[in-house]
Formats: sequence, structure tokens, C-alpha cells
Amino acid sequence: MTADAEYDAIVLAGGAAKRLGGVDKPGVSVGGRALLDRVLTASRGADRTIVVGGRRATARQVLWARESPPGGGPLAALDAGLRMAEAGTVLVLSADLPFLDAATVRRLLDTLRAGGREGALLIDADGRDQPLVASYRAEPLRRELALIAAEHGSLTGLPLRLLTGELDLDRVSADPFTAYDCDTWEDIATARARIREHGSVLDEWITAVKDELGIELDVDTGAVLDLARDAAHGVARPAAPLTTFLVGYAAAKAGGDSAKAVAEAARKAAALAERWAAEADGAGADTGRNDGAGG
Repeated sequence: MTADAEYDAIVLAGGAAKRLGGVDKPGVSVGGRALLDRVLTASRGADRTIVVGGRRATARQVLWARESPPGGGPLAALDAGLRMAEAGTVLVLSADLPFLDAATVRRLLDTLRAGGREGALLIDADGRDQPLVASYRAEPLRRELALIAAEHGSLTGLPLRLLTGELDLDRVSADPFTAYDCDTWEDIATARARIREHGSVLDEWITAVKDELGIELDVDTGAVLDLARDAAHGVARPAAPLTTFLVGYAAAKAGGDSAKAVAEAARKAAALAERWAAEADGAGADTGRNDGAGG
């Protein structure tokens, strides 16, 4: 199995969020997007996504599950989500991971496949296991959850370590912020500040816009930015946003492969901007000119 192969995602979005004053934590905004929506974006390759928790509006279509009783803890929530999963592999995530990305999801899935073990979980910067940032084979999860329930009478209120301690797991290290979760308002403030750092703000903004508009499109943002710069320099500053809008409109009209359509429209517009700038600079002003002499 590769990261593009079949897997389901189970996102645990319950809990009381006591350190946040009982606020609906998955709905807290970081970078203009709910924490839950950010996790759903990172796991968008799943065949089906099951969110365990109270229903709410989401940027992507999901299936809803609820542990019984509500607030029964992570093992009970995982069991409820697993009952709706159909794939042989499940990606298990908490709903408060603002910096989780698709690359980390791919690493977890690929590690599970390559290692042949029962799961692959992320370890944080301090080397601690993160069982809610992990990929698992579904059948071992079902087996161990059933055994734990039989031993304790139910799964309510039981810790995750009872499950992970019985599984054969690989560990995956990642960027220190990948496993960063938000349990306090201080954590939220830190995440919001990091979103706006110079090196990441543009990518964060573009991802947020695509989610808001329901666009599934990966384009060469560098090429589009170069086009905007050339249009602003060679024509006029207002030409930059208008030109990029027209490129997007032309790509939508062209249909087919959206990313290729954007690239082709951007290429044509960039060439036009270069010709426009060349004329303004006086370069090649006489090229191909017929002034009637000798005619």
C-alpha cells in the first residue's frame, strides 16, 4: 500500500476541552480555519473520513460517529469510528493539530506499508508517542479493542496506552511542530502567531482560500507570483490582481487538468507581459516594422 492506496481516516473531535474553558475546541480558528478543518485538509486522501464527536459544519464531507456514552474517552471514540471504517488501513488523528500536513500523513502510511507492523505512530520533539497521529491496520485495532473491552467491561474512560502497549508499532519522527496540539489558549496563541510567520504565511493563506472556495487544485504558485510581478512592473500595479484573476478564469473555461490549464494560461500571460514590458523599454521597437520605405 502507498499513500495513494485505500485508507480511511478517523478523527477524534470530542472531549471536554477543560483547559480551554469548555469551548468547542475543534471549531477554534487558527489561520482563519477551524482546527478540525485543518486536520481534514491534511487527510483529504482518505476514501472515507469519520469524525467522532458532535456534528458541526466542515469544509469537507465527512461521516459522523459518536461514542457511547458521549465523552467516554479516546478508546471509546476510536471504537465508534472504527465501526464505520471499511478500509484495511486507518489513519487516526486528533482534531487539534494545526500543523499536520499531507506529507506527514504520507510518511505514516508508507512506513506502515514498508515495515509490515501493526501501526506507525508519530513521536514528538521530546520522543513521546503520539497515538492520535498514526496509521494502523484495522484488524489488529479491532482485535485489541475487543480484548480490552472484555477485560474491563467497557472502553469508557480507559487510556490509549492500554491499546498501543499491545500493538507492534513503528515510530516516525517529524518536524517538531507537526505533532503540536492545542490544549490551552496559550497553545492557540502560539499556533496563530506561527501561522503568520514570513516563511509560511503565503502557503497557509492559499490553502485557506482553497478550502473556503472548495477548490481541489495544486498549482505552481511561484509561476503565478512571477506573472503578477511582471504584470505589475511591465504594465501597471492594478494589472497584477486582474491578470491573475483572468488566468484563473481562462483555466476554468479550458477544463480538463486544472493545474496544467493554469500553468498554460500563466505561460501565455507571462509572455504577453514580457512583450509589453519590452515595448515600454524600447527594446525591439523596430523589429518587424514596415514603414513603407521602398514599398
